[in-house]
Amino acid sequence: MLEGATVFALVIAAFVVVTALMGVRQVPQGYNYTVERFGRYHKTLTPGLALIVPYIDTVGRKLIVMEQVIDVPRQEIITKDNAQVTVDGVAFYQVLDVRRAAYEIADLKTALLNLVMTNVRTVMGSMDLDQLLSHRDEINVRLLTVIDAASEPWGLKVTRVEIKDIEPPKDLVDAMARQMKAEREKRAVILEAEGMRQSDITRAEGRKAALVLEAEGRRDAAFRAAEAIERTAQADARATELISVATAAGDVVAVNFLIAQKYIAALQALAQSPNQKLVIVPMELSSLAGTLAGLGQIAAGALGGEPFAAPRPAGSRGASPVPDTASRAAPPERPSAPPPAG
Repeated sequence: MLEGATVFALVIAAFVVVTALMGVRQVPQGYNYTVERFGRYHKTLTPGLALIVPYIDTVGRKLIVMEQVIDVPRQEIITKDNAQVTVDGVAFYQVLDVRRAAYEIADLKTALLNLVMTNVRTVMGSMDLDQLLSHRDEINVRLLTVIDAASEPWGLKVTRVEIKDIEPPKDLVDAMARQMKAEREKRAVILEAEGMRQSDITRAEGRKAALVLEAEGRRDAAFRAAEAIERTAQADARATELISVATAAGDVVAVNFLIAQKYIAALQALAQSPNQKLVIVPMELSSLAGTLAGLGQIAAGALGGEPFAAPRPAGSRGASPVPDTASRAAPPERPSAPPPAG
């Protein structure tokens, strides 16, 4: 009797232990488990140790909540301009709502893969080939927007959709290569022509600047020449005025001095003549001596000394007009006569 009771106690103990173990579940990191009670969704188990009611609660679906990737196989697409291209890509997604991902869709990965492939054909088929090749980022954004909105009822979050390769047919690739080569050659010709144009413009601007500077130089030279002529004319006018004043005042010495200056300047001009056969001999040496005497009297008067008497040439009869005039130019001082009575 005792042996039967012992066996029964052992059976009960084993049953309790097994039942307790059945009520404990360990969920690994990155996973979520669903719990079904009598076949109906009850709750979700998160990573770690969790307790369930044995024989009543059972573990339903075990889902990965980490970000996952789906490789989109290669497929042929006809673009808007009837070009046939082959494309492939990848999609990244994450389970956010375990309950909907487990019970709203039967085969999650297959459904998502078909959804991605369908939208790739739809989006890329509505674009031209040039847009496909040059606006890949725009294609990725449009695919992500459409696929994420379509998969939201399944408890998914599509994080990225990337198009890996876009391969046009070989003949189309060759045509594009020829087009690119022609375009590069065209740009090279345009750049060369632009460079030549800029070079011609630069040279023309340089010539223009040189001509402007030359014209400005001629203008400045003309201004200076005109100014010199004007000053010379002013000096001549002043000299004429002085001669007039001296003549009116009876100052013959000053008149002779100015005439002597003109005479000497004329002799210098004749002496600088390129004609080597030209010999200059004054008509009257006495006139030259008189001129020099007049200059000496003016210089002596300016220095406060005695008047200079020019030597008279031998054999001359009488004084020359210039010396006599010079001698008369400096008479001895006489007492001033009283002014005439009015």
